[in-house]
Amino acid sequence: MIVQQFLHWMETAPTPRRADAVASLGRAYLFSDIDDETLSEMEAAMTIVLDDPSAEVRLALARSLAAGLEAPRHIMLALATDSTEIGALVLSRSPVFVDAELVDIAAGAEPALQTAVASRPRLSSAVSAAIAEVGERDTCLTLVHNDGAMIARISLRRMAERFGDDAEIREALLQRTGLPPDVRQLLIQRLSSALGEMVVGKAWVSEDRARTLTREACDRATVALAAETETDELVPLVEHLRVTGQLTTALLLRAVCAGNVAVFETALSVLSHVPEARVASLIRAGRNQGFRALYDKAGLPPMAFEAFATAIETCREIAERGGPRDRYRFTLHMVETVLSRYRDITDGEVNELTAMLRRFAADQARVAARDYGRIASAA
Repeated sequence: MIVQQFLHWMETAPTPRRADAVASLGRAYLFSDIDDETLSEMEAAMTIVLDDPSAEVRLALARSLAAGLEAPRHIMLALATDSTEIGALVLSRSPVFVDAELVDIAAGAEPALQTAVASRPRLSSAVSAAIAEVGERDTCLTLVHNDGAMIARISLRRMAERFGDDAEIREALLQRTGLPPDVRQLLIQRLSSALGEMVVGKAWVSEDRARTLTREACDRATVALAAETETDELVPLVEHLRVTGQLTTALLLRAVCAGNVAVFETALSVLSHVPEARVASLIRAGRNQGFRALYDKAGLPPMAFEAFATAIETCREIAERGGPRDRYRFTLHMVETVLSRYRDITDGEVNELTAMLRRFAADQARVAARDYGRIASAA
């Protein structure tokens, strides 16, 4: 009887009062101790409110029910397809939606509703995957910023592929905790490309010079990234570099000269299809014949073999006899030693590798000097 009176009153009441009454009805449904018969009547009344001509009234119903786990599903589904404001409200908060419904909405809804789904307090990896695949730019940015969203590696990579050229999304991805190294490297590559295009666009250097600078900057950042990468993440990182054409001789030699032999071992394993343990054993045993066979099987250029052999031998000697402890001086010492020995092996021939090593040595000398300056000024 009370519900019947409520519906009769709703027919003539002004909009603000109807909105207040509907909000009270929704809260009473969720939080009051009411018998089942009355609850059924209240549910029927709220269902009728869905047809109220005023969006203000329907919005009041949505607000009162949005966070309720016991909210009637059919009502929440109807509100999700109401106006954009009402739909976004319930999609961003209501716990009654299942993943399949959210995936469908993310796949076909307008951007505002996609973004509402992406902002939910908790989001499964399945829903995140749908957003990563088809979500608009702002939707994916919201997803990346959402600490309550479970985002699988493949979804992070997909967003990096789709929006890696967008500075804001790129920064948000790089700031996300647990970003896989291969995805981080992909973003580094995109950033390097963007900087190279800017430099060429402003005519600061020639296109060829810009290409060399950005490639070496990307290699430098990749080597630093690899040094911080856990062992079980090295294979995905190396495989990513291989597929994207970045697993170059210069990059691998940089890594070895920086003391990161593990990256080189992983690369040899991936390229030669020889188990990592076997690769590590051959390299660390110091037997050049076995190393040469493995090197050739990996398809690396013959002219660079002596440089790698010299670098690995130098790295082994430094480990056994001791050497510079800080990373930059260690790398500088490594590069200078490799340059000296490699120059003797090649009879002083200046090739692409020696040119790269010289630039690398100069770069490390500057880094070491800056590092020393910071230490001295802090003392």
